[in-house]
Amino acid sequence: MCVPTPSKAPMLDVQNLTKTYRSAQERITVLRGACLRVDAGESVALTGESGSGKSTLLHLIAGLDQADGGSIRLNETEVTALADRGRAALRRDRLGLVFQQFNLIPSLTVADNLAFQSRIAGRHNSQWQSELVDRLGLGDLLNRYPEQLSGGQQQRVAIGRALAVRPPLLLADEPTGNLDEATADEVMDLARDLIKRTGCSFLMVTHSARLAATLDRQVLLSAGLIS
Repeated sequence: MCVPTPSKAPMLDVQNLTKTYRSAQERITVLRGACLRVDAGESVALTGESGSGKSTLLHLIAGLDQADGGSIRLNETEVTALADRGRAALRRDRLGLVFQQFNLIPSLTVADNLAFQSRIAGRHNSQWQSELVDRLGLGDLLNRYPEQLSGGQQQRVAIGRALAVRPPLLLADEPTGNLDEATADEVMDLARDLIKRTGCSFLMVTHSARLAATLDRQVLLSAGLIS
């Protein structure tokens, strides 16, 4: 059982989350009652062995998959009670997502990739986008396409796109997994600076103890539970 949530509501509150995958041969239980709290403005690293369910948990929080049991609350929204349309709207309007594979749209320029989520959410702000471009060092790259960028440059664009909507929560799944150590450090320094600038909460899945130590708090997912 989870520790009771204090009276002050956190930005993210995960309670007793369970998830099992079924195949013809077996049932694999990934989460066995996981609990997690992330406060407003807090940055948390989610660590654990490969295959421990870190990405599964992140996908459930983002509404990309459905839990078997338990609850996920983002502010006052019960994510686990939303239908497909509601979860899509949540990702569009209130979540920033950054993945290891960057997931940029290859047919769009850097400028259009940066503005993509904020435009479909109806929250595009030219001044904020200009600040993101400046802070991320993308000014000379705006007319390029993703295939013309290095891995580090692509991830900076992905971070800018995720933060352009000013989400209350940014989720990142191994965001530096495809980058060398020096580039990973540079990208994370930029990300932490912008996260502090926006005041959003940050939950990052990482296998790197070194990067995890740069966040406010580290939690471990093991045997389907968080400690």
